[in-house]
Amino acid sequence: MTGKASSFPALQHRDFRLLWVGMLISFSGSVMQSAAILWHVSLMVPADRKGLALGMVGLVKVVPIVGFSILSGVVADAVDRRKVMLVSQVLLAIVAAVLGILTFSGLTAVWPLYLLAALVSAVAAFEGPARQALVPNMVPREHLSNAISLNTIMFQASSIVGPSLAGIVIATLGIAWVYVINAVSFVAVMAALLAMKSRPRADATRASTISLAAAREGMRFVFASPMIRSTMLLDFFATFFASAQALLPIYAQDILKVGPRGYGWLYAAPSIGAGVASLVMVRQIERIERRGVVLLWAVVGFGLATVGFGFSRTFWVTLACLAITGAADTVSMVIRNIVRQLETPDELRGRMTGVNMVFFMGGPQLGELEAGMVAQWLGATVSVVTGGIGCLLATAWIAASTPQLRRYRR
Repeated sequence: MTGKASSFPALQHRDFRLLWVGMLISFSGSVMQSAAILWHVSLMVPADRKGLALGMVGLVKVVPIVGFSILSGVVADAVDRRKVMLVSQVLLAIVAAVLGILTFSGLTAVWPLYLLAALVSAVAAFEGPARQALVPNMVPREHLSNAISLNTIMFQASSIVGPSLAGIVIATLGIAWVYVINAVSFVAVMAALLAMKSRPRADATRASTISLAAAREGMRFVFASPMIRSTMLLDFFATFFASAQALLPIYAQDILKVGPRGYGWLYAAPSIGAGVASLVMVRQIERIERRGVVLLWAVVGFGLATVGFGFSRTFWVTLACLAITGAADTVSMVIRNIVRQLETPDELRGRMTGVNMVFFMGGPQLGELEAGMVAQWLGATVSVVTGGIGCLLATAWIAASTPQLRRYRR
């Protein structure tokens, strides 16, 4: 076996490899769009309303997540997961195209941006569980940890490329072209899904109907498992308190004064750190014995780096702190995802992921609203610093109340 194959065995499997490459391209476009929407909103509101307006982006995103995530998990367990993904990619491409058309036509009101951001979140609520539940069917169990680590690398690489390109495109071509590029990027995933070989259901006991009983079964499973429940709570509270991404336009425009190109680098900085951490994790994850302890300390590092980011007034120090948040979050994310996938039967994976989306996506989106409101009343620095402290306190509470998490080993 070659060195590459031994390091990335999951990429030996054709369907996983196709999806991985397609999502790398598509995610890059999606992150470009996320960064552009925040910048777009910040340009369309008065300076004294900027913090609240940016926080509202998080609010409009979280409502569809809370509303649809449980249902989407049931759908992922009852319907062909590839078809759910394919329909989702088409809808996301349409929304991105509409954003581009409206911006080219001279959009002057901010509410269409909120509406379309909410639509993206609603579609993503269905795409996420289907995609994550599909991965364990593409690789054997012994390669699942590697596949999860590779997906983290893919996501973080996209999060580095996306904002950097967004900053360049905004500065040179304009915001509308970011939306157009994102619309085209979804073709990569559509092509990958269509090229994948047909795959039978992995478990005959998978839910055959979309029903309230199926949703309740998934929720009972999640909340009856201390490990899954605690990792979801840890994810939610850490990102709720320390989610400061929505305030990056304020830091770029008003505090650091670095313009759209600097904003692109600030937005990408967490993913630069995350990319480095991902490369380490994909090779070292099987060697980490005390995974629960490593997970908890990673979240502590995330909170401390957030506090440093809040106090910083130097571009390069801010960049470094943001990179550390990304690295720490990646270590935490990889371990959390491995725990959930290995502890969940295939017939419940979609529903587990649906419940997790409320925590995983609801935390940062509600956190953006909280950060924007605090920034509006007390200033961006107070918002970010108190958020980092809140993350540390929440981590200490979960560690103290869940001994199974502290004792969790490979």
